[in-house]
Amino acid sequence: MKRILLKLSGEALAGDKHTGFDEATCVRVAGQVKSLVDEGYEIGIVIGGGNFWRGRSSENIDRTKADQIGMLATVMNCLYVSEIFRSQGMKTDVLTPFAVGAFTGLFSKDKANEGFAEGKVMFFAGGVGHPYFSTDTATVLRAIEIEAEEILLAKSIDGVYDSDPKLNPNAKKYDVISIEDVVAQGLQVVDSTASILAKENHMAMRVFHLGEENSIVNAAHGSNAGTLVTA
Repeated sequence: MKRILLKLSGEALAGDKHTGFDEATCVRVAGQVKSLVDEGYEIGIVIGGGNFWRGRSSENIDRTKADQIGMLATVMNCLYVSEIFRSQGMKTDVLTPFAVGAFTGLFSKDKANEGFAEGKVMFFAGGVGHPYFSTDTATVLRAIEIEAEEILLAKSIDGVYDSDPKLNPNAKKYDVISIEDVVAQGLQVVDSTASILAKENHMAMRVFHLGEENSIVNAAHGSNAGTLVTA
């Protein structure tokens, strides 16, 4: 592969603290991404905002406003992780679908491609810029727009199962499953909007556990023990 889109959860970046940032975790992620950049990979990154805000859990705030707070949480995450990456010797840029003063640039495919040509890791923050769409949807959308060859989904679980392994000790893990079967079985790889978007645009995804040693590098090389979701 040449170009990949890496999705990181905000909760994963919080480490054992479960909120905010865990710098050691972010530095470990940066080290793996740098090794891929040094190999010649072009990498785009989307980060969730769950370490700061999960709007759908709020019952007292208008959904549109709650989602907008979530978008800003992803901007904070990308700005922070971008700086960690820079401290590890990488060049980065943060793009958003709406203006954030001088903090970020406005997203466009041309702007993303310019960054990749300059050897930058490109962070895509702010979701799709509209409420009612998750960072799952933003991940698939940006991957399609930048013509990524595969999405790497770093999660707190080591792949796709036919049921929740936390509740069912006999849950079956898939090594390979099609996005059609994911949709048909209602499996929670990404949300339904993102699943349909991936299916219609033939975007493959690889699901793996971020906490495993060298997990991002292994996933990019196709040599980890996660699940490949084919398109």
